[in-house]
Amino acid sequence: MATADSMTLAARLGQLLLQKKWSITTAESCTGGGIGYWLTAVPGSSAYVDRGFITYSNKAKQQLLAVRSATLLQFGAVSEETVREMAEGAAKAANADMAIAVSGIAGPDGGSVYKPVGTVCFGFYLNGNVASSHLVFAGDRQQVRQQAIDYALKQSIELLTALAN
Repeated sequence: MATADSMTLAARLGQLLLQKKWSITTAESCTGGGIGYWLTAVPGSSAYVDRGFITYSNKAKQQLLAVRSATLLQFGAVSEETVREMAEGAAKAANADMAIAVSGIAGPDGGSVYKPVGTVCFGFYLNGNVASSHLVFAGDRQQVRQQAIDYALKQSIELLTALAN
């Protein structure tokens, strides 16, 4: 279930994109298109959203986003290194000014000592610059996914706002 903030966050991000005359794309794994869903739920979003990528498998990450196999082998799909490549690859493939990339372990399985269930990595491409972060969220699969969506939207707003100042 979406938080009450998802639509508000997506609308705010859309306003910032419109002000900058920027386009955005997404490269999503564990969120399965959830960020794209909220971005396009905003009326008028076609002015800044052209396409998004759901790249759940490593093969899709490589084929659609040009993530290097060496990166996946060395760091894994759930890593800041991978989401940075995902974000940059999505931006280039979509000819977008901004990209949000997400890869994580939403559960209930798949976690490890080093990457427990709830680990989510985020990559952000902003007109040539790439930033990344990772967090560990608590909760069940749906809660982890929703927290990741909201964090990605909030962080995108913060990065765009900081860029404007």
